Amino acid sequence: MKKLSYLLLSGCICISLAGCSKVKDGKYTGSSVGMQGPVAVELTVEKGKLADLTITESHETPAVATVALERIPQEILKHQTPYVDVATGASLASRAIMSATANAASQAGFDLNKFEKYASKASEKEEYSTDVVVVGGGGAGLSASISAAQQGANVILIEKSSFLGGNTVVAGGAFNAVDPEAQLETILSIAQKKTLDSYLALSKSDSALHFDKFPEWTEVLDNLQNSIKNHYATYRGKLAGKDMPGYDSTELHMWHIYTGGLRQMNDGKWICPNINLARTLAQNALVSYDWTGSLGVKSASHKGAGKTLGTVLGAMWPRTHQYSNGIPLITTLKEAAEKSGVKILMETSGKSLIMKDGKVSGINAEKADGTKVTINASKGVVLASGGYCANPAMVKKYDEYWGNDLTDRTLTTNVGTNTGDGIVMAMEIGADTVDLGVSQLMPSSSPLKGTMTDGIWADASEQIWIDGKGNRFVNEYAERDVLAKASLRLDNGIFYILYAGSNRGKNDSKVKGAKFDEALFGTSIKSMVDNGHIFYGSTLAELAKATEKSAGGASPAFTEEALRATIEKYNSYVEKQNDPEFGKEVLAGAIDLDYIESHPDVGIAISPRKASLHHTMGGVKINTNAEVLDKEGNAIKGLWAAGEVSGGVHGGNRLGGNAIADIFTFGRIAGKNAAESK
Repeated sequence: MKKLSYLLLSGCICISLAGCSKVKDGKYTGSSVGMQGPVAVELTVEKGKLADLTITESHETPAVATVALERIPQEILKHQTPYVDVATGASLASRAIMSATANAASQAGFDLNKFEKYASKASEKEEYSTDVVVVGGGGAGLSASISAAQQGANVILIEKSSFLGGNTVVAGGAFNAVDPEAQLETILSIAQKKTLDSYLALSKSDSALHFDKFPEWTEVLDNLQNSIKNHYATYRGKLAGKDMPGYDSTELHMWHIYTGGLRQMNDGKWICPNINLARTLAQNALVSYDWTGSLGVKSASHKGAGKTLGTVLGAMWPRTHQYSNGIPLITTLKEAAEKSGVKILMETSGKSLIMKDGKVSGINAEKADGTKVTINASKGVVLASGGYCANPAMVKKYDEYWGNDLTDRTLTTNVGTNTGDGIVMAMEIGADTVDLGVSQLMPSSSPLKGTMTDGIWADASEQIWIDGKGNRFVNEYAERDVLAKASLRLDNGIFYILYAGSNRGKNDSKVKGAKFDEALFGTSIKSMVDNGHIFYGSTLAELAKATEKSAGGASPAFTEEALRATIEKYNSYVEKQNDPEFGKEVLAGAIDLDYIESHPDVGIAISPRKASLHHTMGGVKINTNAEVLDKEGNAIKGLWAAGEVSGGVHGGNRLGGNAIADIFTFGRIAGKNAAESK
């Protein structure tokens, strides 16, 4: 843990109201609980003053909490009170540091009731002029800013939080892109061919496809079937599972976007993705991926990536490329933006759009300290402020899909600043919206916090999901809303993922087990066990025994017999490449129990999971140029949108791995078009 130590300036005044006469000099420790675990501090008191403050323990996500970890101790010492302004977007970490400091101060003899709350004061109004202003510093906003700057525009980006990255910085980095070159380096599995054959058997008269409501999608099916036939003809005589190369196409990606997003609302109405937006995404995703590589994102190069293609949860096909994770991605994009001349204003929240002569010409904003900011933009504004999953009351207000499964207190995977601000601002000037009634629940979230941390899982093709009795209950390769709905029917909505390592990229077909100290998602299995988040055992018997203790708010007490029966049954499905129970389309990840139980250095884990709010499909309506549309379908001059603030791309359900592809594809488009506008 990096030491954060700050000495008192000589000009600081002792807070006599806090009871200096009773205070004893010395070093005192205090602790509290942050977002990711315990936060501990060491407070030094000298001459009755708060003289030094060191954070000795923190498990907070660095990209989210760094500003809080650095600023809060400084502010506490500068203003001689544990109660200071929080770092926007890292309120839990901020309050944990304050609480831990107050605990230590109390031990020193300070009267906590006499500490005053310090609140920063607003400065005079600030005003800026630029070509393009971008609202939101996540992946969509950074890509729009860089894209606009690459076209020669002067750009100002405002970010509501104290850190850049938005949801992108806490995302897993999965990026769906049709990549024929990489697919040709893989082998089409037997299960995959069965899926493609099922598409060839589809008829346009099939009522389940709802072409009577969405006839524009019939052409995609025609093109898909022709593409699959051409693949088979090209590799005639080769066999799936042996020497037939893998397959993917724009048509297949679009088909998955359509079927994955074709959903019926509670009132009987059907919705689906906008075909033009879906095509734009599918055709441009790989270009967007390589574009980020040109900016310095080292993991973003699809050349020779066949062995690394996977299937993130809910993606429906192995076309998922993988960034290392959100933190280095955002760091690289920030450097690229600054190198391009983008001016970034942190902790600055957009409040209203400025309209002049029928055009959006800037934005009124406000800093965290209340300072009013006006930014005039000669070309216009790009909204990239994210969705509204961190505003469960707003999700519940518009919901047309989940019903009683949602409340205005449902947990979320999102950063706390995604509250729908950009959508509200656009609506205020007459922007149209689409699909506000549909949101996505991430099924594999922490039962305690709603986050995607504190748990482990593999490629969707390798996952085994079980209920509290140890039985599979769903096709793990299905769309996320299907998975969430199935899990919510279980006791307390909690289910469990069996994990025994990943075989992706290995030559053998067996998962060999999980090492106790193996690093996953920036942490280790040991750390997650020690913090009570998962169960682990070097044998099934040890694992079953471990489940008698609570992990992730769950204590299922599985039996060894039940776990063994489920694993052996699943292994038989992998061997036969057929899942007669749930029809899992792509089967991988057989667990070699003999190997695991004969090697004490490896084992098997169970991760408790529960669905939480993850992504809002609805937002402002845009066209393929990323222009925001009014209620008559006309483009609002000077206004573009990209990422989760917009709607229509995903219909009623977003495929896993499509969000990152979406934000970079439409972020690039929005920034370029804004910069080139007259």
